[in-house]
Amino acid sequence: MLLSDARDEYLSYLVVERGHAPNTVEAYGRDTARYVRFLADRGTRDVDEVTRVDVEAFVASFAELEYAISSTERALAAVRGFHAFLVAERLAKSNPARVVPLPKRPHQLPEVLSIEQVRALVEQPFPPTPAGQRDRAILEVLYGCGLRVSELCGLDVADVMLDDELVRVFGKGSKERVVPIAGAAREALGTYLDSWRPSMVRVGSPCDAVFLNMRGGRLSRQSVHAICERSGRVVGISGLHPHTLRHCFATHLVEGGADLRVVQELLGHASIATTQIYSHIDRTHIRWEYLTAHPRAKGHA
Repeated sequence: MLLSDARDEYLSYLVVERGHAPNTVEAYGRDTARYVRFLADRGTRDVDEVTRVDVEAFVASFAELEYAISSTERALAAVRGFHAFLVAERLAKSNPARVVPLPKRPHQLPEVLSIEQVRALVEQPFPPTPAGQRDRAILEVLYGCGLRVSELCGLDVADVMLDDELVRVFGKGSKERVVPIAGAAREALGTYLDSWRPSMVRVGSPCDAVFLNMRGGRLSRQSVHAICERSGRVVGISGLHPHTLRHCFATHLVEGGADLRVVQELLGHASIATTQIYSHIDRTHIRWEYLTAHPRAKGHA
């Protein structure tokens, strides 16, 4: 069977039988398309012609082009899933990707802002306009609820339960979770919804989204990226990414004494292993507190 035809079968399987989210299918589609092109350039076009050496060469090509480790990991996961599907459906005899190892990931803690930097970011003077107050609410919700940017953009008005101080979120794989919203985030979102969002709704074509663009449609992820970067620049934070505020949310919770299992639930991580990164941050914080506070921790001349 031709690899190109097998790829089409695989993507249909992800949509119809696995029910993956469109973004996930799109990402797997890009990675497998690149994989099929790579193999074709090596003269391999049939599923049973692929060898472990081919897969390892594909993985190595990412390093040669200086792609991020995360991009390589995602591509290999797509390739592994592709070949596992072919074997399961008896479209191929073996899975050459099964034993190909992931590249080693350097240990790197996520970038985190200090509490003072976050305060400066969210308390900057936003314009008293629908867009200005929307932007304020976006930053407060990203930091106050720890949402992914896709989750923020996917919020509908019906998902917001301010009286109960809760927000319903649909995360990766359309998994639903409920997260608390309180304090400044609740106040900013409530003000936006009550006083500013109504003027952004397009007459005759209303949109259910919480966060609207100036045409009355759902705000895009690219727009949220731009809002974060622009707002960060105002207070001297360059290149601010929405995901940084999610990291800040988790880090500041752990530093404040929150249990790692609770943080896992709030972030929507399927595995506690994903949340473990914040235990490393916490240890760094504890050491800094110790060195700062203990009278004999700094040594003597």
